[in-house]
Amino acid sequence: MNQGPPPLAPGAGGDARPTGPAPTAEERVAAAYRRIDETGRPEIWIALRPREDAVAEARVLDARVAAGELLPLTGRVCAVKDNIDVAGLPTTAACPAFAYRPAASATAVRRLTEAGAIVLGKTNMDQFATGLVGTRSPYGPVRSAGHPEKIAGGSSSGSAVAVALGIADFALGTDTAGSGRVPAAFNSIVGIKPTLGLVPNTGVVPAARSYDSVTVFARSLTEAQPALTIMTGPDPADPRSRTWPDAVRLGAPAAPRVALPRGEDLTPLSPQARAAFQAAAGQLRAEGADTDVIDVAPLLEAARLLYDGALVAERYAAVGEFIARDPAAADPTVAGIILAAAAVPAYALAADQERLDHFKATAARLLSGFDALLLPTVTEHPTLAAVQADPVGVNRRLGTYTNFVNLLDMAAVAVPAGEADGSPFGVSVITRAFDDRVGLDLAALLTGEQSPDPLPREGTDLVVLGAHRRGQPLNDQLTAVGARYRGEVTTAAEYRLTALATEPARPGLVRVGPEHGAAIAGECWTLSPAALGRFLAELPAPMALGRIRLADGSWVLGFQCDPYAAGRGADITHYGDWLSYLAAH
Repeated sequence: MNQGPPPLAPGAGGDARPTGPAPTAEERVAAAYRRIDETGRPEIWIALRPREDAVAEARVLDARVAAGELLPLTGRVCAVKDNIDVAGLPTTAACPAFAYRPAASATAVRRLTEAGAIVLGKTNMDQFATGLVGTRSPYGPVRSAGHPEKIAGGSSSGSAVAVALGIADFALGTDTAGSGRVPAAFNSIVGIKPTLGLVPNTGVVPAARSYDSVTVFARSLTEAQPALTIMTGPDPADPRSRTWPDAVRLGAPAAPRVALPRGEDLTPLSPQARAAFQAAAGQLRAEGADTDVIDVAPLLEAARLLYDGALVAERYAAVGEFIARDPAAADPTVAGIILAAAAVPAYALAADQERLDHFKATAARLLSGFDALLLPTVTEHPTLAAVQADPVGVNRRLGTYTNFVNLLDMAAVAVPAGEADGSPFGVSVITRAFDDRVGLDLAALLTGEQSPDPLPREGTDLVVLGAHRRGQPLNDQLTAVGARYRGEVTTAAEYRLTALATEPARPGLVRVGPEHGAAIAGECWTLSPAALGRFLAELPAPMALGRIRLADGSWVLGFQCDPYAAGRGADITHYGDWLSYLAAH
C-alpha cells in the first residue's frame, strides 16, 4: 500500500493555523506511537523506545510546563539517526558488531531534550553513514514514504521517512556528502544542512570528520528551524565547533541575486526534472530574486574528490581499523569503500587538500555578487531494484549536486519543488559559510513560509525612522550588511520629529518628554555586531545612535538627532511618520 505523508499538523506549515488548545506532550507522544502502528514501517527504526517510557517522560514535561516552566520544544517528538548518541539507547551506526551504549547524549540531542523534545528512538541508516541510498543496512533497506518501490535516500534514511510519514515532528540526520538533503528530496520534506561546526559533532560517530554536519528534517521550515536554532552553538568538547562571526548576515535582501547552473550542467536530469527545476527558479524570480547563469562545472569537479580522491582516507580514519579487524561484520559495499581508503598515501591526501583549497577560491569567485546558488538536489529517484543492480554507480550519480557542499564549506537547505517522472522533486539553496539565514529566507520563498525563529539568535535591534526604512534611499545600507527586518514599531508619546536639510532628506528625532512629545512610527531591524559597528562609524552628523523608548515601554537602540540641528529643521511631529510627511510633500 502506498503510505504517503499525512496532512501537516497545526503549526507545521507556513499557512497552518491552530484549531484548538495545543496538544500536551503526552498526547503528542501517543499520536506518534499510533502513527508508528498505522504506517507499518519497521525498517525505519534500529531502536525504538518502549511506549511507556516515552509516555512517562511526556507526563513529567507536562507537569513542568503546568508549573510555569518555559520549554520551547515541549512535547515535540523527534527521531535520531543511529550514529548520534542518545543516552539509554545503543549506538550502532547500522553495524550490530559496532554497538555501544553511550553514557551521555550527543550535545545536539542534549540541547533538544533540555528544551522539551522527546526522542522516540534511533533510526536506520546506510552503515557508517557511507551512502546516499538508504539500503546499506543489515536492518533492511528503507523505502520512500510515498513510493515504497523506490529508495528513501541515505544515509539518513530512517529519519527522513519518520518525518515524512508524520511520526516525528522533526528528526536528526548527518550529512557529509548529501545525507541530510537527498532523503529530503525523495520524501518531499525539508532538510537543513547548516554551516560546518555550527551544530557540534560531540557524540556523533564520524564518517569524514572534517566534513560531517548534524542536520534537521521536518515537514516545513517552520518546524525545522527552532530545533536547529537550539542545537546551534559552540561546544568546548568539539574542537571543530564554530560560532557565528560578528559580521554574520541575518537576512536576505529584498531583491536577492541567485546563481543558476547552465543547461549543460543539468544534463543528468530528465526533461521533466529540468522543467521542475526551471519552475523553481521562476518562482524565485516571481518573488523578486534576480537570477543569472554561472558555470558550476568546477563545483561538480570538486565533488568527485570526496570518494574518487584521497579525501576518502578520512573514512578509514573514522572506522577503518574496526572494519579491518572484522570485515564480515560490515556491509560489503561499505567495507569495500572504507578498506580501500587504507591504501591512500599521505602525499596524495596533502595534494588533494591543496586542490580543494583552489576549488574553494574558484567557488568564491564564481559566487561573488550572488546571495545563493540554486541547484537540483538529486539527479533521479532510483528504485530499490536499480540500486541493488548497481549500488556504487547509482550512489555516485545521486551525489552529483550535493558532494561539494561540505568540501567547500557551504550551507544548504533542501526543499520540495513539485514532482518529476512520478516522484518528488527537490531543489537546494546553497550559500557561503555562515549565510545560513540567507539560505533559509530564500528557501522560504519556495515553500511559501515566513520563518518565525531567528538564526542566529544573536543580534542587536535598531529602530530607523526615515531614509533607512524599506523603499527609502538608504535602505540598501541595511540590506547590504544582512540586516533583518523585524516589523513596524512606534515610539512612546514623548518625541518630536523634524525634517533636516540633508541629502538625501531625512528626519531628526529628539526626546522632549510626554508633555510636548508625540508617538512616531518607524521600523525595527536586527543587525550583527559588526554591521552595527559599521553603522556607528559611518553615521554622519547630526545623527547619533541612542536608546529610544517604544510604546510598549521597552528601550531599543535607534537613530536620534543633535538637538541643535533638530531645532533648525521644520517640525513635522504632527504627521507622526516620516513617510506620511513625504507623501504630503
